Amino acid sequence: MQIRTRKQSNFFIILLVLTVVCIGCAQEETERNTKEFQTEYERIKVLKVAGDLERPWSIAFLPDGRKMITEGPGRLNILENGELTVVNGTPEVNDRMNGLLDVVLHPDYEENGWIYLTFSRPGPDDNATHALVRGRLNGHDFVDMEEIFVQNRYSDPCARCASRLAWDSEGYLYMSIRDIWENKILAQDLSDHSGSILRLNDDGSVPADNPFFDDPDAAGEIYSYGHRAIQGLVIDQVNNEIWATEHGPRGGDELNYIERGNNYGWPVVSLGRSYSDDKEFEDEWTVARHKEGMVDPVYELLPTHAPSGLALVTADNFPSWQGNLLSGGLAGQRIRRLVIKNYTVIHDEELLLFEIGRIRDIREGPDGNIYILTDGNPGALYMMEPA
Repeated sequence: MQIRTRKQSNFFIILLVLTVVCIGCAQEETERNTKEFQTEYERIKVLKVAGDLERPWSIAFLPDGRKMITEGPGRLNILENGELTVVNGTPEVNDRMNGLLDVVLHPDYEENGWIYLTFSRPGPDDNATHALVRGRLNGHDFVDMEEIFVQNRYSDPCARCASRLAWDSEGYLYMSIRDIWENKILAQDLSDHSGSILRLNDDGSVPADNPFFDDPDAAGEIYSYGHRAIQGLVIDQVNNEIWATEHGPRGGDELNYIERGNNYGWPVVSLGRSYSDDKEFEDEWTVARHKEGMVDPVYELLPTHAPSGLALVTADNFPSWQGNLLSGGLAGQRIRRLVIKNYTVIHDEELLLFEIGRIRDIREGPDGNIYILTDGNPGALYMMEPA
């Protein structure tokens, strides 16, 4: 028979009290970082999951429940149990503004382990360009890294580099590349990757059925062109429909339905306004708000939204939102819930206006909840779940 001394009993009592206090502190911290909101059709709870992020750009989900978050200065982080760990061996970036960009897993990740990263690739004279690598995780090391695509033009600055990645249901990878502000008309040049969406095989090679594959004067990777700055890209895996949001110059923020070979008009066509006044946007190339042969946006996001991050609601966590698009806004500091019917936005609800800051990315997680990255100073990761 084991007999405890009074000193041992006191120790266990103190330990029990400390455990209860710690649990209470953790509960208080969670409650402090949680807010509830009533939307039009759903009551939601928004929980801050991680903070102290430096210019985060994207989030992806590992099968074991861990999350990966990219940060502008070139860090790929793994978030586990509330702790961030930096992955070693990721590519060198030009981080003058946007360095390390998007991160996605291969659709067959559990078989091949491939992780894809877009980034601002350093070049001569502090120039940069968009590039794409893939690699695998070995503990906290990024190994087997392959550079599988490099944009065919460096520019100064590519501090404005912006890129999103998305897979279709057939295993093709789509990559957006923003325009070059100082030479915007390149978005109309099929020989140049600027201002386009690319369609790639998983090894970075060009699919033979791409729309301009057989055109000797075109870059075969291009799937659509005439884009300004796509920072939201999502593909409906059931219907294989591609949706993208992109920045206008001032106003003119667009939701586009992307189809092969289409020209979306920038900079010849723009719905935006002048930066100095409320006149229609004008420069040496912009001639109209609409032009034959150029595709108008499905929807103009007004007032100014500065869209970044786009998610499609597919899970049943938010039944009233199924099939809706969620568009994050930087300047707008909100989420726009877009209800679409026959490729037309029939309803637009504003969520979380000025509640959590500038929204850089928004994704539906494997658990059906919505994950939101903000890029304030510092940035943070939030989770939206049913209340």
